[in-house]
Amino acid sequence: MMSYTDTHAHLAESEFELDIDEVIQRAKDNDIKRIILIGCQIEGAKRALSLAKKDPIFKVAVGFHPEDVLSLTEKDWEEMESMMSDPLVIAIGEIGLDFYWDKDPLHHEIQEEVFLRQIELANTLNKPILIHSRDAIQKTYDLLKAVPVLRKGVMHCYSSSLEMAKEFIKLGYMISLAGPVTFKNAHVPVSVACGIDLNHLLIETDSPYLTPHPYRGKRNESAYVKHVGEKIAELRGIKASQLQEILEENYLRIFEKSS
Repeated sequence: MMSYTDTHAHLAESEFELDIDEVIQRAKDNDIKRIILIGCQIEGAKRALSLAKKDPIFKVAVGFHPEDVLSLTEKDWEEMESMMSDPLVIAIGEIGLDFYWDKDPLHHEIQEEVFLRQIELANTLNKPILIHSRDAIQKTYDLLKAVPVLRKGVMHCYSSSLEMAKEFIKLGYMISLAGPVTFKNAHVPVSVACGIDLNHLLIETDSPYLTPHPYRGKRNESAYVKHVGEKIAELRGIKASQLQEILEENYLRIFEKSS
């Protein structure tokens, strides 16, 4: 039986504290094969690793999210590097640039420095990266084009144009789509879903955010990633099982095979 992977979910956060066992069971009941737990910052990374040790459905990615990089200490870096080295951690992320909330150019420079330092750690550990980019797509592209990344990685919850998606693919990155591809009038993600080579596609929930139709407005969870996959299969005119096979091979290629 084919199944889906949720390649990006924040299930170790407080939104799931009271019913995480039920959330995991619903994912399994909906043929979700694996979930990549995202642990941002020190405490989030600790929670993600702790949760992952309780159920083999989980893999983990940890890193410093760009919205929270202004007060990092060397102790923070040491602790995060130690967690990045954990065998359960298959990727470094989510890391990147976010110029949406904070418009201060000096803060943007700090984000870039932290991003580059985490890329260096990913290269040292031979792990791919999960990239957050909001209102910073050109700068993200320029950095990734200029800086060697050994295992490449994933443009997480991609929301930019089809043209830019193709440029990231040329650099060797996967494009991951989430709930917005199911939204009405979602022209941009639909154009990406229809226009990229499926061999460079992944899907995710970004739980608890961006809940897909028909559950939009409710808390997102990993079981709902199948709605993202079914919508993309519909848009591409293929069977969901065909897409599942492609997505599985894409997952294995980026996360479980050294480049």
